Amino acid sequence: MTVALDLSAVASEPYCSLTTIGRSSGKPHEIEIWFTMVAGMLMLISGGGPNADWVKNLVAEPMARVRIGDVRLAVRATLQPTDPDVRLTAATGLAEKYAGQFDDAGSWVDAAFLVALDPQSDVGIDPSL
Repeated sequence: MTVALDLSAVASEPYCSLTTIGRSSGKPHEIEIWFTMVAGMLMLISGGGPNADWVKNLVAEPMARVRIGDVRLAVRATLQPTDPDVRLTAATGLAEKYAGQFDDAGSWVDAAFLVALDPQSDVGIDPSL
C-alpha cells in the first residue's frame, strides 16, 4: 500500500541509501545514490542503465528499503516511469540538485534511466532490509 509522506525535510540530503535484495545471493545489498523527489516518490538515476546490479536486483524484487538521514522507508520500485512530465521533472531535478558534479546534465532529460521509489507501508517487507 502506497503511503503519503512529507519528505521535504530530507529532500536536500545529498544521498540516500538504497537496500535491495540480491537477485542471486538473497542477501541485502546497500548502495548510496543520488536522488530527487517528484510527486511524493524518490527518483533515482542509474548511470549503468538496466545493467546496474541494483537495478537488476529491483527487477527481481521491487520491494526495498531507503534511508535518508534518519528517515527509513519501505519502497516499491518502478523502472523507467513513462509519464513524460514525471520524467522531465525528475531528470531536471537531478540535474539541478547535482549541477557541477558532472559534465552533461542536458542529456539526462532525454536519456536518463530513471527508477521511481514509491513509499509503502511495511507490510510484506523483509525485516532484514
